[in-house]
Amino acid sequence: MTVVAAETTSTSPLVAAARAAVPLVARHAAAADTSRDLHPEVIAAIVDAGFTRHFSPLSPGGASRTADAGFAEITQATAALGEGCASAAWVASVTAAAGRLTGFLPRAGQEEVWAKGAGTVVAAGLIPAGTATPVPGGWTVSGSWPYVSGVGFAHWVLLAARTETAGGTEIRLFAVPTTDVAVEDTWFTLGMRGTGSNTAAVDGVMVPQERSVPLAAAVTGRPVEASAAPCHRLPLKAVNGLSLTAPLLGTARGAVRRWTELAGARLSGAPAGVSGATDQGTYEQILARSDGEVELAALALDRVARAADSGSVTEAGTARAVRDCALAAEILATAVDRLLRSAGTRAHAEQEELQRRWRDVTCGAGHNALQFSPAAQLHARTVLGG
Repeated sequence: MTVVAAETTSTSPLVAAARAAVPLVARHAAAADTSRDLHPEVIAAIVDAGFTRHFSPLSPGGASRTADAGFAEITQATAALGEGCASAAWVASVTAAAGRLTGFLPRAGQEEVWAKGAGTVVAAGLIPAGTATPVPGGWTVSGSWPYVSGVGFAHWVLLAARTETAGGTEIRLFAVPTTDVAVEDTWFTLGMRGTGSNTAAVDGVMVPQERSVPLAAAVTGRPVEASAAPCHRLPLKAVNGLSLTAPLLGTARGAVRRWTELAGARLSGAPAGVSGATDQGTYEQILARSDGEVELAALALDRVARAADSGSVTEAGTARAVRDCALAAEILATAVDRLLRSAGTRAHAEQEELQRRWRDVTCGAGHNALQFSPAAQLHARTVLGG
């Protein structure tokens, strides 16, 4: 029930480490759902696997990175981790994406953020929820940013804030050490509870010029200082959906597995007991359709990832990537919803894995960046040349 990508991806150290971590993250998944945070062992596994440094702009020795980091590789690794725990996969994926954004900072800022090496974890709050006041040498930043996944254990956080320039209002990204950040416990939600996506608040924190970049640089894929790695020269929309949808793919695969365990007797044609549901063909169709939809979504995401790995994504390609990720999220949510509705009352039990996976996929697919209507609008505008 798993699509295997090209051999160079499937045998990568990151993918291998993600697969090896699945039993660990699965063991802590139910507790993460209750505690609304990841267990320290899970955090360590994510960092040790290489997720958080995957897109770092600096090599382990501190030189500018020249070799590219693969989107197909991290998509497969994230999906693998999601088979164990949706929240762990989400945090692994979005902190990797935040690490990529540090590649748009000036070189001095990159060096400061990654000064402690490969164990560095970066989170991001891209909603422009703060303000930045120009001062000599930089800005003072204040505000509260909701939904910052992994902020509780990150070392740095990228925060989007509005500032006034001679040309008008500009939105900039500011790299702030989490020692200057207050984490507010606000993450009470339907699903993805273990992501710890709490609110990051700062009050008058000084951020020097080298730790800031216009948000437009990341949106358009144009770093302040040219990067030799293609992964740092891609428009945000060309790859942002991957980091949000890959965790849902793995979680949906886990839902198919768990549903098959729950529906085993019905699939084999054995009497279903008091429920009265004995139509073996119905369950065969549910399994085939749901598993098929999940793997069709996997193929769509693989195409987006491989287009990104080509190092050159056109405007039309970006629109297609946004559409495909939104469509994949919608398909995955539909498939998992079908599984939950057909699994019977026992699947709705508080500690049942299938209903937790349903909550996680439903919550993740509700992310603003995965909504199909704006994706369709962007795609149609590109096709029609408007």
